[in-house]
Amino acid sequence: MTTRRFLFLGLLVSVLLAGVVSFYASSSPDGLEKVAEDIGFIETVEPHAIENSPLADYGVSGVDDERLSVGLSGLIGVGLTAVVAMGGFMLLAKKSKGREHQNAGRSA
Repeated sequence: MTTRRFLFLGLLVSVLLAGVVSFYASSSPDGLEKVAEDIGFIETVEPHAIENSPLADYGVSGVDDERLSVGLSGLIGVGLTAVVAMGGFMLLAKKSKGREHQNAGRSA
């Protein structure tokens, strides 16, 4: 399997999980929220700096359909992660090529 095909399949699986399977995620509280409810300190929760951001609370603000909102949020997250990872990989590859070129000049 080529690297390009492997990356494409990985991205496809990520998109399917984030965009489709996320519709069926549990609406129960996550681990920390559940513990806070069980122990009784959930009332002490204070607002955080990004609670009104466009992607707060696993959804996209302004999208009324909850399933669509969660799916879009997942797809945006996958897309942003892919862009950041690709940028990082490109920087590493460029740095690696520069070192190879520099080392080749020294051995000549």
